[in-house]
Amino acid sequence: MDTTNNYNLLKEKAMELGARLFGVADISGVKNEFTIAAAVLEKLDRAVCLGAALSGPILDEIEDHPTKLYFHHYRAVNMMLDQIALRLSGLISGRGFSALPIPASQILDWVKQSAHLSHKKIGYLAGLGWIGRNNLLVNRQLGSRFRIVTILTDMPLKSDSPAADGCGDCRACIQACPRGAIKQRREDFDHTACFEKLKEFQNSGLVGQYICGVCVKACKGRY
Repeated sequence: MDTTNNYNLLKEKAMELGARLFGVADISGVKNEFTIAAAVLEKLDRAVCLGAALSGPILDEIEDHPTKLYFHHYRAVNMMLDQIALRLSGLISGRGFSALPIPASQILDWVKQSAHLSHKKIGYLAGLGWIGRNNLLVNRQLGSRFRIVTILTDMPLKSDSPAADGCGDCRACIQACPRGAIKQRREDFDHTACFEKLKEFQNSGLVGQYICGVCVKACKGRY
């Protein structure tokens, strides 16, 4: 099978369905980090990563806390990505290969903010961006103003290379964070402080789940 033709086929369909970002990662060396049965993962060595942009005007309404409009938009974009992933998985399966779509937003451990796999790590490996100080995937054009979803597959696909870019001198997310969870080095990101703020937002009735959006708004891209 032609790995480039397969790649282009999936990318064209993803963009047609509404994706803004597309990349493929070689996950053969990181599958041990996933919380998915090893027997299922054994032959799935590629991950298709898709991104959809968030609305600028909706994000711009956010000040120091999430809004109900952002909460609805956040869920709607995740649902759209899940639908795109299902459609692409059907296309892959129809050509005789396996496809395992991983939900865009299904947290297994809120304290550690972990899921079945790290979408942002897959996005990094797929060349969509780098992990920023805000502990989010940062894309050169979109900043962190997007959501992503992943499909694991054994379809022969060429893989992209990790992005080598970085946040440089930008400190916008540090200044914006209402809890001071974001530090100079991304390795020092305070997960506990972040989660405590998410609980505060949820308990106050601002939103129905643990989301914020303040640092997402601050990271506009165009580096």
